[in-house]
Amino acid sequence: MNEFGGQPNRIEKNTKIKGDITSEADFRIDGKLEGNVKTSGKVVIGKDGYINGKVECVNADIEGKFNGELSVKELLSLKASAIIEGTVTVAKLAVEPGATFNAACTMGKGATTTTSSTAAPKLESTKSNEPAKAS
Repeated sequence: MNEFGGQPNRIEKNTKIKGDITSEADFRIDGKLEGNVKTSGKVVIGKDGYINGKVECVNADIEGKFNGELSVKELLSLKASAIIEGTVTVAKLAVEPGATFNAACTMGKGATTTTSSTAAPKLESTKSNEPAKAS
C-alpha cells in the first residue's frame, strides 16, 4: 500500500470498532468496522474484513464484505471473495469472477444503473482501438 501523508493504519482480525475514522493515510481493515471512513489514501478490506457504513477514499481493494455507501475517486478493485451491497460511486471498477456485487452503481460521468451480479461480465474487443463491450 502506498502512503498518502502518514503511516498506513491497520484494524486487525478479531478487532471490532464502532465509530468514524478520518485520516490522510491508507487503511487496511481485517476486523469489523461499524461506522464511516474518510481518507485521502487507499482502503483495503481484507478477506476477513467487514465494513458497515460509509467509505470515502481515493482507491479501494476489497476481498471481504462491505455494506453501505462507497465513494471511490479512482479505482475500486473487487477480488473474487468480495461481497458488496449498498451504493457505489466510482471512476473505474475492476471485478474478478466470483465477486458478489449487489449495488446501485454510478461510474465516472455515466448514468446510475443497478447491478446484481455474482461474477464479472466477460469483456470482448474486436479491435485494439475500440472500447471493450460486456457480453
